[in-house]
Amino acid sequence: MLLVRAIIRPEKKDEVLAELSRAGFHAATVVDVVGRGKQKGIKISGIIYDEIPKALLMMAIRDEDKEDMVRLILKYAKTSEQGAYGDGKIFISSIEEAYTISSGIPSL
Repeated sequence: MLLVRAIIRPEKKDEVLAELSRAGFHAATVVDVVGRGKQKGIKISGIIYDEIPKALLMMAIRDEDKEDMVRLILKYAKTSEQGAYGDGKIFISSIEEAYTISSGIPSL
């Protein structure tokens, strides 16, 4: 099992979730967050904005679904063909165990 965390632009959230669902990835936790990447925020008219709104998508998936999930997020989270600073980041980590709270049964 893997945990995919994608931090993307909030305006791309609905499109990314729709495409993931269309591909069979229906389960996701979505959180509105703020943060900044390596570019340390943005400067507009002399004002530095270092708390940029983002959307955090979290999905638990099977190991064999990793390539498809990453491909879809990369494709639909970009703001242009070549991408741009601030389009986001995908993090993937292993899940040792997961339990359904209502039943207590280990499951994905």
